[in-house]
Amino acid sequence: MTLSQKAFSLLQYPLPHHALSRLTGKFAQCDNPWVKDTLIKAFIKRFNVDMSQALEPNPTAYASFNDFFTRALKADARPLGEGILSPADGTLSQYGRLQAGQLVQAKGHTYSAQTLLGGDTALAEEFLGGSFATVYLSPRDYHRVHMPVTGTLREMIYVPGRLFSVNQATASYVPGLFARNERLVCIFDTEHGPMAMVLVGAMIVAAIETVWSGQVTPLAGHPQRMQFGQPITLEKGAEMGRFKLGSTVVMCFAKPVSFEERPLATMVSMGESLADI
Repeated sequence: MTLSQKAFSLLQYPLPHHALSRLTGKFAQCDNPWVKDTLIKAFIKRFNVDMSQALEPNPTAYASFNDFFTRALKADARPLGEGILSPADGTLSQYGRLQAGQLVQAKGHTYSAQTLLGGDTALAEEFLGGSFATVYLSPRDYHRVHMPVTGTLREMIYVPGRLFSVNQATASYVPGLFARNERLVCIFDTEHGPMAMVLVGAMIVAAIETVWSGQVTPLAGHPQRMQFGQPITLEKGAEMGRFKLGSTVVMCFAKPVSFEERPLATMVSMGESLADI
């Protein structure tokens, strides 16, 4: 890691993560035409966003920056592949087996599934010997999260935490990054066994939403477990949540899966096949 990357990571610690994220959220939700149009156009130019795939390609038609950021795509923009799908557009930063209950964060850095999933020993034991994949969503990506396989929601766990920025520098320097940041753990039962979809917050990520509960974060600063009376089953490829400003999705599977061999940091699209079941 370069000196500048190390300095960037160190500067993360004293920052008021949640206050900065709330402030950003207010700007992102602002519906003043001049403010939201200026933000959207500047963002499109800065990150070279391709609006041709958006269901609404006109940048000024969005009610706020958040509406633009969580924009829907055209129905044929993301065809669904076979097997386990990528849940989002982004960078496949890590994937593989959970070795002794540990996930790889970056070269030389691991963290525990138990901590990631909110500290529940029994829940973590369900994933011993399983597999995981981590997809990082960059600012220019499509920011809705979809189901990699069909599943029925068992429970949802909100885990409070910090909001470190998520990128290559912080993944390489901040220990247990994904298990330290605020996150939403969604446990699904699938025909292939339990699956955890962990939506990890980051600095300036104002909120995380799910299709069954709406906006879930920010909540009170203590873990909350939520179960639902009626079964909630989502089909493979269906939307399950979204980030109001981006971050990372960590998928955990109770059973080993055969990932397609590809270099780390490969770009993937939502619906692209990642593994055989």
